[in-house]
This record gives sequence, C-alpha cells and structure tokens, in this order.
Amino acid sequence: MAAKAAAEAKPKVSRADRFQQGLTALATFVEREGHVRVPRPHKEPLEVVVAGPGGKESSEVVRVGLGTWLNNQKARRAKLTAGRLAQLAEHGVEWA
Repeated sequence: MAAKAAAEAKPKVSRADRFQQGLTALATFVEREGHVRVPRPHKEPLEVVVAGPGGKESSEVVRVGLGTWLNNQKARRAKLTAGRLAQLAEHGVEWA
C-alpha cells in the first residue's frame, strides 16, 4: 500500500515534459563535459520546480537517467519529430 500511495503522490509527467527534461539534462552535461558521449549508466542531477500543496512552488533535484534517455532517443529516432531531432542536433548529437 505504501508504494501505491507514493506513486499517487508523484505528479504525472507528460512525454513532452520528459523530453524537455532530458534535453535540459543533456545541455547541462554538454556544457560541463564538452561532448555528448554520455555513458549509459550516467544520471544527471537536474533542479526542477515542483508545484506543492496549496500551489506552493519548491525546487527539487531529480536525477535524470541521461545515458538511458539518450540511448532510447537514438533507438527511436525514426519516430522522433523533425523538431525534436533538430533540438538534439543543436546540442551536438551526430545521429540526429
């Protein structure tokens, strides 16, 4: 029951929001490291603003599975929109 309550407490994140989160994490990684060769197990810490109870906003650090996210984008690149491919290419992703 505790796991179900924890899952219900987490706000739903749309696919578009997850893509933006991954893109932001990628930008942070590229700025710091100077390349886009992200190891698959790498998790990038990212500060996000979360709406809490009563509409109060707070910032929270989430660890984005950047290596896995980037690998999934590459595997599904045929299904990505031209706009998303262009966004990835802007950050130096060669296959985009």
